[in-house]
Amino acid sequence: MSKAIVIIYSKPGCCLCDEAKETIMNAGCSEEFQLQEINIEDDPALFQQYKYEIPVVFINGVKAFKYRLTASEFRRKLRRLNKT
Repeated sequence: MSKAIVIIYSKPGCCLCDEAKETIMNAGCSEEFQLQEINIEDDPALFQQYKYEIPVVFINGVKAFKYRLTASEFRRKLRRLNKT
């Protein structure tokens, strides 16, 4: 199985974003994905799209979470969305 691409849209100083990143990294499946963090403040279009919804987490291009997630939910969706 190839590694999933997990993208988290966030911005500096966002405590929910920090919690989501920590949950993702501590979910016990870090060998199954590659994490990319995108700062929405670096792109005006992304900022307009996500300014009230961060953090937003995509797994292999599918919107999987908004605001909060748990480690077990992340593992379940990661494995479901990364079946090849």
